[in-house]
Amino acid sequence: MVEADDFLRRVMRHWTTGVAVVSSTWQGQRHGLTANSLSSVSVEPPLVTVTLANAARTHGVVKQSGVFGVTILSAEQEEVAARFAGRLGEWEDRFSGLEVFLLETGSPLLVGGLAHLDCRVVFEYPMPGSTLFVGRAVAFRVAENGQPLVYHQRAYHRGCL
Repeated sequence: MVEADDFLRRVMRHWTTGVAVVSSTWQGQRHGLTANSLSSVSVEPPLVTVTLANAARTHGVVKQSGVFGVTILSAEQEEVAARFAGRLGEWEDRFSGLEVFLLETGSPLLVGGLAHLDCRVVFEYPMPGSTLFVGRAVAFRVAENGQPLVYHQRAYHRGCL
């Protein structure tokens, strides 16, 4: 018998998504992880959601700070995606050697991304193993051009426009 969480994982592997890094900082500690659970909820007000595993270090940083940044990765950032997906340990500095910038909240955003959102948490919905954070976008930046990095069937691919 297939467990419910395994069943959902198997089904969702067929859902092609973009790849984003969700990041935050709290008391000098910055952390981030790759996420494909990013979703737009509303344009007025500008709201997005991300779901973070409760055991993830980034979850704790977002919960404490009340802010998060989103970098939508470009096709050239596959190595960055792998790094933030956990190639380095949970307590390693995933930002080491990468160029970042800040907008309004202080959340680190990655240079080279296609688009960036800077968000303040306005709602948290706790679940058994994760938390859905609803964030209001307070600042953004969009690249002039580029191809997206996408994720399908447990692999990264270059998106086509």
